[in-house]
Amino acid sequence: MTSDQYIWARARDELVQTVVQMGFPEELGHQMAKQLGSPKAMDRMKAYLLYEKPDSIELVVDEMLAICSEIDAWREKKANEETNAQYNVMLNSRRFEE
Repeated sequence: MTSDQYIWARARDELVQTVVQMGFPEELGHQMAKQLGSPKAMDRMKAYLLYEKPDSIELVVDEMLAICSEIDAWREKKANEETNAQYNVMLNSRRFEE
């Protein structure tokens, strides 16, 4: 097991354990870990569970979806920044050619 795999597995196991300790089904924890997709997101979800102590599956899933949405927005922002940077390089290179 690589270091990254160990970190991912630890985050998954801790999230599942937290979900089960709160009285929710273990499968919910596994599905959330799969959906969240990164140790940082799983740790963030675990922190939410421990701090807010939600009492319904709907609240838990809603927060998971919010975290996923924020991650997707961040990825899109980074992709747009990269595209914009490449476009600026192209514009600057054209200026020097003229």
